[in-house]
Amino acid sequence: MLKVKNGDLDKLGLLYERHKKRLFGFFYNLGNNPSVSEDLVQNVFVRILKYRGSYIGEGAFTAWMFRMARNVNYDYHKKASKENISTGVSPEDVKAGTEDHINEEIEKKGNTVLLKQALAKLPEEKRELLILSKYRELKFSEIAQIVGCTENAAKVRVHRALKELRTIFSQLEIA
Repeated sequence: MLKVKNGDLDKLGLLYERHKKRLFGFFYNLGNNPSVSEDLVQNVFVRILKYRGSYIGEGAFTAWMFRMARNVNYDYHKKASKENISTGVSPEDVKAGTEDHINEEIEKKGNTVLLKQALAKLPEEKRELLILSKYRELKFSEIAQIVGCTENAAKVRVHRALKELRTIFSQLEIA
């Protein structure tokens, strides 16, 4: 990223190839449909190019990138709510691959659907924290940089979000 900041814009393509799947998964797990997720990934890299001068090089690049991704997602949904744009298909509506073990797959898919429903019921901030820590596997120090808190506060917030997710998941299992 420092090379991009200093004018070597060809390196942006390398960053894109390296991080596009992680960003797509981040947006998709936040409940955006696949085409919206792809658009948001593109928007992140447009912003990276636009704001490359603000990159200092301290801390992890991924933390800086995911902070930008959070802002892109927030801006998209703010604009969508003003214009009443439908965000489309939820992640649980997308077909999963089939397996030979039908009973295992049915149970696994049922748990996956319940987990996604439970995630959808969490407040956006908590859902975002869980996606960053569990799905994107970021370190607590990186999450702290992204959300603007201390590392210990990030640990506590993720723990509380997990606890709330477990409660919601249990309630959905019973129902």
